Amino acid sequence: MAITIYGIKNCDTMKKARAWLEQRGIVHVFHDYKASGIDKTRLLGWVAEHGWETVLNRAGTSFRALPEAEKTGLDAEKAVALMLANPSLIKRPVLDLGERRLVGFKPELYAAALG
Repeated sequence: MAITIYGIKNCDTMKKARAWLEQRGIVHVFHDYKASGIDKTRLLGWVAEHGWETVLNRAGTSFRALPEAEKTGLDAEKAVALMLANPSLIKRPVLDLGERRLVGFKPELYAAALG
């Protein structure tokens, strides 16, 4: 199974998730969506699977820095547009296991999914 982990290189949570995978010898590909972007189809898939409320990182500095008008009246369409324009707004990491994705890093969820 091909595993891809999506996120941003310098994110502390990403570093923990990648270290967790590496310590267990789990082969994976890293996609830095700040450097390489993210395609709309993939992002829409994540939103369909987990809901925009989960995929949009409202706790980070990127979201807090947005003008108030962009943060109000959020729905799936507006959230996707914001994340496409600023990939730092996507919660990280997103671990693509092929048949499903995990959003965020919780060691116990990674262990349950990957053994």
